[in-house]
Amino acid sequence: MNQLQTADYIVFFIYFILVTAYGLYIYKKKKAKQTSSKDFFLAEGSLTWWAIGASLIASNISAEHFIGMSGSGYALGLAISTYEWMAAATLIIVAVFIIPLYLKNKIFTMPQFLAKRYNDTVSTIMAVIWLLVYVFVNLTSIIYLGALAISSISNISFEWCIAGLSIFSIIVTLGGMKVIGYTDVFQVLVLIIGGLVTTYLALTLLSEQFGFGNSILKGLSVLKTEAPSHLHMIFDKSHPHYKELPGLSVLIGGMLINNLAYWGCNQYIVQRALGADLKTARKGILFAAFLKLLIPVIAVLPGIAMYVMHKNGMFQAEMADAAGVVKPDHAYPTLMNLLPAGLKGVAFAALTAAIVASLAGKANSISTIFSLDIYKKYFNKEASERKLVLTGRWAVVISMIIAAIVAPALKSLDQAYQFIQEYVGFFSPGVLAIFLLGLFWKKTTAAAGLAGALLTVPVSTVLKFLPVWTNRAFPDYPFLDRMTITFFAIVIIMIVISLARPKPANDMHVIEMDKSMFKVTPDFIIGSFIICGILAALYTVFW
Repeated sequence: MNQLQTADYIVFFIYFILVTAYGLYIYKKKKAKQTSSKDFFLAEGSLTWWAIGASLIASNISAEHFIGMSGSGYALGLAISTYEWMAAATLIIVAVFIIPLYLKNKIFTMPQFLAKRYNDTVSTIMAVIWLLVYVFVNLTSIIYLGALAISSISNISFEWCIAGLSIFSIIVTLGGMKVIGYTDVFQVLVLIIGGLVTTYLALTLLSEQFGFGNSILKGLSVLKTEAPSHLHMIFDKSHPHYKELPGLSVLIGGMLINNLAYWGCNQYIVQRALGADLKTARKGILFAAFLKLLIPVIAVLPGIAMYVMHKNGMFQAEMADAAGVVKPDHAYPTLMNLLPAGLKGVAFAALTAAIVASLAGKANSISTIFSLDIYKKYFNKEASERKLVLTGRWAVVISMIIAAIVAPALKSLDQAYQFIQEYVGFFSPGVLAIFLLGLFWKKTTAAAGLAGALLTVPVSTVLKFLPVWTNRAFPDYPFLDRMTITFFAIVIIMIVISLARPKPANDMHVIEMDKSMFKVTPDFIIGSFIICGILAALYTVFW
C-alpha cells in the first residue's frame, strides 16, 4: 500500500529533527564567521577528511541513483554500475593530479580558474552554462525523481513532495558549506543504511519467491541463473542497449571523459575539497572513492532483482503506468512499498537524505558561482562579504523555486538517469578539454579557450542530430562515443588555434605548478591499490 504508517512517520521525523538540530548546532558554533564569503561558500579549513568524503558522496548520490539508476539496473543490468565504479578510479586521478593545482593557485570556483588561466569572457560564458545546467538539468531532475519516489511510497501528492523537498533543501543550504558538509556525514550514513535495507529486502524476497527461504546468498544465486544477460559490464554491438553503454567506451572512452569532467571540473563536486589543505583533501577524495564502490549494491541490485521478479509475473501493475507501459523507474519505489512499517520509514529517510543533500550541494554551488563570478564581477564589484553571503542565499531560494516549477515537465521520461547523463554530456567534453589544456599545456591561449567554450555544445548537437537531418547517412553514434569525438575535436581545435596565433610569453596566463605537489603519501598509495584491485576483480568476474 502506498502509505506510510505511524512507525514510518516517527522514524522520518526523528531523522528530520536530528538533521535540523545538528545543522543548527554547526551553524551556531561557527556563526561568528558567517559574514565571510569564503567560509559560507567553501567552509574554508573547517571540513575534516571524512566530512569531505561524505559530502562528495552526498552531493553526488541522489534520487537519480536510487530511482534512476535502479531503473537502469532493471533495463540494462549491472553494466550501469560502470558510472560508479569508474568514478572510483577517476577520483584517484583527480586527487593526484588536479586538486593540487587548484589548491596551489587558490582556486575557489571553476569560473575563477578560467578567468585566471584564460580571461573573463571564457569564465563568464562557462559560468552561465554551468548555472543553466545546474538549475534546469541537475536541480530539476533531482526534485522530479525525488517527488516521484516519495509520492509513490506515501499518500503525499507529487506537488506537495516537490514543495517539501525544495523547502527542506533551502533550509539546509542557507547555513552555508560548513553546515552542508557536516550534515552530509549524517545524511550519507542514513542513505547507506536505508539503501542496504531495501537491497536486503529485494534479495530475500527473490530468494523466497524461488523457494529458497530468507537468504541473501540464494537471492544473488537466483539473479545469476535468472538474469545472466543483466550481469555483464561490457556490451557488444549486438546488445539492444549498446547505444547507452557502448563496449569499451565505458572504460577508456566517453565514460572517462564524463567522469573526469564531473569529478575534476565541476563546481558542486570540487567545491568540497577547495577549502582544505592538500593532505586532507586527498584523504577525503580517497574515502569518497571507497564509498563509490558500494553504490551499485544499494542502487543497481534492487533494480535487477525487480527485473527478475517482474519477468516471472510479479508486480505487473506496479511497474506500469496508467497506459500499461512498463516504467523501469518504478522499480525502486515498488520495492520500498514492500518494506514493513518502521523499516519503510528508514528507507524513506534514506531517500530524503540523498535528495536533500544533493539538492543542497548543487544549490550551494549555484549560489557560489552566481555570487562570486556573476554578481560581484558585473553587478557590484565593491560588494561586502556580508552582501555576497546574502546574495548567495537569495540565489539558493530563486534557483530552487525555478527548478521546482520546471520539474513536473520531466514526467514523460522512462530512464531519467540516462537523460541526465546524455544532456550533461553535451558540454562536458568541452569543459574537460578547456581545463586539461589550461592546466597542463602552458601554450594554450585565451582565444583557444573561448573557442572551446563556444563550440562544445554545437559540436555535440550536430553529432546527435546529423543522423536525423541526413536520413541516417551520417553514423548515429552512442552518446558516450559522441562525447569522445567531441572531446578530441575540441582539443584539436584548441591546439591549432593556440599554435596559429601564439601569445607572447609575458602575456600568457599560466597556472603555477610544482612537481612535488603530485607526490602522494604511502597510505594514499595503499588505498589506491586496494580500490584498483577491487575494480579489476569486478570487471574480470562480470565482463
